[in-house]
Amino acid sequence: MKIPLDRKSRKPIYLQIKDRISRLIKSGALQPEERLPSIRCLAENLQVNKLTILEAYSILQADGIIFARQGSGYFVNKQNINFNNSTNMKSTFAPAQNVIISESVGNSFFDFHISAVQAQAKEGTINFSYGLPRPPQDMALIGRRTITNAVDSLFAYDVPHGQAVLRRQVAQILVQQGLEVTPENLIITNGCQQALSLTMQYFLQKDDWVIVETPTYHGAISILENIGARIIGIPMNAEGMNLNLLEKYLQSHRPKLIYTISTQHNPTGIATSQAHRQQLLQLAEKYECPILEDNAYEGLNFEPVPPPIKALDKQDLVIYTGTFSKTLIPGLRVGYMVVTGKHYQPLVERKLMNDVHTSTISQAIVSEYLGSGHYRRHRKKLQTENLLSRNLMLQAMETYFPQEAKWTVPKGGLFLWVQLPENIDISEIRQQAIKENVLFASGSAFFPDKQGYPAMRLSFSNSSESEIDLGISILGEILKKSIYTGRDNYLNQQLLI
Repeated sequence: MKIPLDRKSRKPIYLQIKDRISRLIKSGALQPEERLPSIRCLAENLQVNKLTILEAYSILQADGIIFARQGSGYFVNKQNINFNNSTNMKSTFAPAQNVIISESVGNSFFDFHISAVQAQAKEGTINFSYGLPRPPQDMALIGRRTITNAVDSLFAYDVPHGQAVLRRQVAQILVQQGLEVTPENLIITNGCQQALSLTMQYFLQKDDWVIVETPTYHGAISILENIGARIIGIPMNAEGMNLNLLEKYLQSHRPKLIYTISTQHNPTGIATSQAHRQQLLQLAEKYECPILEDNAYEGLNFEPVPPPIKALDKQDLVIYTGTFSKTLIPGLRVGYMVVTGKHYQPLVERKLMNDVHTSTISQAIVSEYLGSGHYRRHRKKLQTENLLSRNLMLQAMETYFPQEAKWTVPKGGLFLWVQLPENIDISEIRQQAIKENVLFASGSAFFPDKQGYPAMRLSFSNSSESEIDLGISILGEILKKSIYTGRDNYLNQQLLI
């Protein structure tokens, strides 16, 4: 491969290499599935350091242009050629802007979780319901090495806020994302779910008002309902939470907390802009309302995202939560929260009373993996694989779904959100899909009191190319029958009147 390099240019050599390969692929000079030169061969050919080639390949991989096969090298992705210019890359998500006021009557998180876990063990099921990462191939080795090397220290009690080494490692990751954080601001939790629960129970009591986005993470709704909080659901639009409606209800109801997912929102996949984050924080400051920022999907973005809302926080109004469940292994249950100011010590004490501390073994395994230096490369691999899967699912939806269906085009995360016509019975659609061995998350679970419009959340992270195509084709047929049969019945009734 010939790549002309301008060694006097201000543009770094690795970017020149990256741009040249990218152009070769997009022009068709390099074909899908074609193998790229090895790192060693290309470095010798261009007379550059092997790390320069590795950096160029890593960026191309993160952009979804190439992919790596262990032991075989790097190859051109099948689905990236001019894909971003097709019509199915445009979000059509445009829901009605209706506020939901909930008095907490119960959510289906338990049933949802149990059915999704059971589906993992059922052979032949195409599972679009749960967003799970593809675990690192060397995780088992890391786990054995961790336990062997630190067996004496892993079976004693530990401090409630987490192991010091792990907190330092997490702080380093967050600093790269724009957060000014030290290990002393971090609490290691039993997954992100515990971080949400600790924070919500700290700020809220029974009958307090709390603001959430609608739709939003169904596990958070269940926590709020268990507390007995009264939920105000502010609708999402293509930019994020409707800020005009947010201010209206901040002024009228004086809520005690705002819960938001700013990056790769669950379930819509939306990442808010810098301006949106600044405006949301300004409203919180104006009305003195704390923010709980849930960033469980950080690091799974396909393109750069703004720093978190917490990075803008100068008044200690924002508590930030994250997790390794979406990038490593969910079963380890290692999450964290960033807490600054007066709220830190009370939350550490609540953590102590809740479960004493997060599993020392789980903490040590995550710490060992972070210390191995493989985490950044693993996240880039996830980004590449998830981008390819997202594109495959969008392509299949464009082919099989009825035109009445509207959906988001997430720039990261694990999920697509599909908005359906009002006459759809989503529970009936889900039951029909289950009979065809396809499982998806019913949109009703993501609204307080299940009051929202018909919708479905589809995970693109767990299924193969053939499973995505088959599963989406099955869902498309079920949706078309439901929409068009219902419409035909309606028209027939009108003709008889």
